[in-house]
Amino acid sequence: MRRSQLFTLIAVFGLSSAVLADQVTLKNGDRFTGKVVKSDGKTLVLHTDAAGDITIQFAAIQDIKTDQELHVSLKGGKTAVGPVTTTDGKIEIATKTTGTVEAPKEDVTLIRNDAEQLAYDKSLHPGLAHGWNGGANVGFSIARGNSETENLALALNAVHPTLNDKIMLYVSSIDTQNNLATPSTVANLVQGGFRYDRNLNAKLFVFGAADFTSNALQFLDLRQVYSGGFGLHAIASDTTTFDFLGGVNYTHETYSNGTEIPPTPPSTAPTGVFQSYGKTNRFVALTLGEELDHKFGKSTVLTENSYFYPNLQQTGEYRWTLNVGTVTKISKWLGWQNQFGDIYVSNPPTSAKKNDVIFTTGLNIAFAH
Repeated sequence: MRRSQLFTLIAVFGLSSAVLADQVTLKNGDRFTGKVVKSDGKTLVLHTDAAGDITIQFAAIQDIKTDQELHVSLKGGKTAVGPVTTTDGKIEIATKTTGTVEAPKEDVTLIRNDAEQLAYDKSLHPGLAHGWNGGANVGFSIARGNSETENLALALNAVHPTLNDKIMLYVSSIDTQNNLATPSTVANLVQGGFRYDRNLNAKLFVFGAADFTSNALQFLDLRQVYSGGFGLHAIASDTTTFDFLGGVNYTHETYSNGTEIPPTPPSTAPTGVFQSYGKTNRFVALTLGEELDHKFGKSTVLTENSYFYPNLQQTGEYRWTLNVGTVTKISKWLGWQNQFGDIYVSNPPTSAKKNDVIFTTGLNIAFAH
């Protein structure tokens, strides 16, 4: 191939790429060339070959001209799909079906390219095998010498959100062994459960949940709590979500591993044989709670929740829980986590303390699927 032909071919390819590119011109005269990715009406993301994705203030844009089709949402709920141009403060979408749709630039609420629109459509109705995100927490300590203790704390949290509902799963375990003590198990707390939220509107939602707890510190074999009720999205922003919840629950709990007690005479038990403490509670209670998530900068997330469960059948008896945690990102998938928890039961079995305070720290492994 001759050199002149090669230069011509390069020029043709360069010209065609320029022709196919989107152009954004600012009010100060600056011009950017690339591919429009998305906009929320406040900022616009443009992908460029030289600088990657750049974010531009929408109010600073004078003109937009695209060769690709964009999905544009306007105030009033109207949508249009087609190449976009702006002239005299107005946006024009050249649709294939209804011709050119024209509106003031200020009426734009959303812009998405095909890839962003496809991802959005999938987010509305993801299958249960997709759309999950969350993290696993791991903490471990060991001591030798005057004591022989091992402590292992594990937790897994997963959330499956869609536009109108959300599924939450969680499980956690704290196990502490002291080989020089009798019994060797110092602490053994296992918690797990799930919750389903369904939005009724932008503020109000309904929920159903099931929670399970086993706690050797309070001689609790198993507590089952089945809840249902309503919730309120008090704050819902990019950095903060704050919800209130209220409803009723049915609680079934069994205590049977408490301190053994001597038999009360007269008794048919052989001499020297002790009776095991055992108790089963079944009751209806209220479920009252609040949940907070807040992002500090780009790397740290704070989560906090507290729940109050007053017994409706035994006045004065109740349960209260508090959980506060932070995760600070070290990398995209690895972080450092700190968790504080407080579990209070007003009527534990004999010789058990009412309050359990727990603090754990360790690594957080984030995942998304």
